[in-house]
Amino acid sequence: MEKSPSLVGGSCIIASVCVGAGMLGLPSSGAGAWTVWSILAISVTMIVMTISGWMLLESFKHYDLKVSFNSVTKDLLGNKVNFFNNLTVYFVGGILLYAYITSSGLILQELTGMSSQLASILFVAVFSLFVWHSTRAVDRISVVLIAFMVLSFVFGVSGMAINVDVAVLLDVANPERQYAPYAMAMLPVALTSFGYHHSVSSMRAYYGEERKAKYAILGGTIIALALYCFWLISIFGNLPRHEFGPVIEQGGNVDVLLKQLDGVIASESISKAINAFSMAAILSSFIGVGLGVFDFLADFFKFDDTKAGRTKCWLVTFLPPLVMSLLFPFGFIVAIGYAGAAATVWACIVPALLAMKSRTLTGGNQGFMAPGGNAMIGAVIIFGVLTALFHFLAMAGKLPSFIG
Repeated sequence: MEKSPSLVGGSCIIASVCVGAGMLGLPSSGAGAWTVWSILAISVTMIVMTISGWMLLESFKHYDLKVSFNSVTKDLLGNKVNFFNNLTVYFVGGILLYAYITSSGLILQELTGMSSQLASILFVAVFSLFVWHSTRAVDRISVVLIAFMVLSFVFGVSGMAINVDVAVLLDVANPERQYAPYAMAMLPVALTSFGYHHSVSSMRAYYGEERKAKYAILGGTIIALALYCFWLISIFGNLPRHEFGPVIEQGGNVDVLLKQLDGVIASESISKAINAFSMAAILSSFIGVGLGVFDFLADFFKFDDTKAGRTKCWLVTFLPPLVMSLLFPFGFIVAIGYAGAAATVWACIVPALLAMKSRTLTGGNQGFMAPGGNAMIGAVIIFGVLTALFHFLAMAGKLPSFIG
């Protein structure tokens, strides 16, 4: 009898899908809300995103284990909803690639002195080749990058955690203490940091049932939340709130955040470890997201798996975000915010609609069901709509904006 995969393994897969370059945007987007309200915002987001993943899992129970998010959405909600859902999946992938290309160019500019545009072109030319070559090449480089990320994160962030100043962490020097209004604008970035939903069908197939997949999803989002809290406490306990001004002015760009951190971290080795972690996080996310978009477009355009077919797919995957990055190098937080607003469609609204439709089918109220009944479905949809709305209100200057 074959042994069932462990919950620890599945939880780590979900956590690794969540944790990536998106976490680099959390400190800048949460600077206004600061420690308590930022942690509250990401905790609420984690709960909603876990439940929305379970709703997706619930809708899959009527289908074969090999079923995909795409085919279930098409079957239950129709071609038009599925097309719009796919469009948002592509948009999120494209905007994330754009954010990673822009940030890597700026970081490499700091390290090498070459122009950020040339650095971005070289970054894409070298590292997108892993995606063009094969999934196996991505698998191998990802293992190396994740191991490197873990080591640099443990060394760098634990070094910062030891030096946390409680007065800085709690913003004692600030007489105003207005934090709550700024938490709303943080939600789109927080949502991007829990985007694992394209892996739900893989988890179900991995375990062969919904119940174990449910606990693996929960375990993964708890691990991600713990890492995000540790990261925010380490940053906010070292870099005073008012020193986020230059970072926010530059659109939350990672290179500016790293430069500000260099000024407050006494140890050069800790500073180098944080820089190494940031670059590894951007690189591993770039390759992971790049592969997802590449496979999505290969299926969409029906490119064949030959050198010519993969080259065509490479062009439509990496060229548009690279050109956009060179022409319009927006800030990291701006790009991640747009990704979060679009991701509300496939990470909140569509999973809730799928669960609602699933419950009307024969046997819909039997077997695995996400908790909270129809009230929870409504709550997840409202959270998704509000998160997208907060992003656009923030962009229009209608929400309180922290400028340092």
